Amino acid sequence: MKVTITDECTLCGLCEDTCAEVFTMGDEKAEVKVDVIPPELEDKVKEAAEGCPVEAITIE
Repeated sequence: MKVTITDECTLCGLCEDTCAEVFTMGDEKAEVKVDVIPPELEDKVKEAAEGCPVEAITIE
């Protein structure tokens, strides 16, 4: 699983609150801290993507 953050991100912090192991707040948008999501964090990343108010988290 690979995750990206689009420019629609509003820095609300929900993704970091949901899965701080993967997401962090950057200067202009949230950032993904790891290249490949470990299997044990996939459910939390999916939860963050589903909860994103502007649908800025893309999962591949």
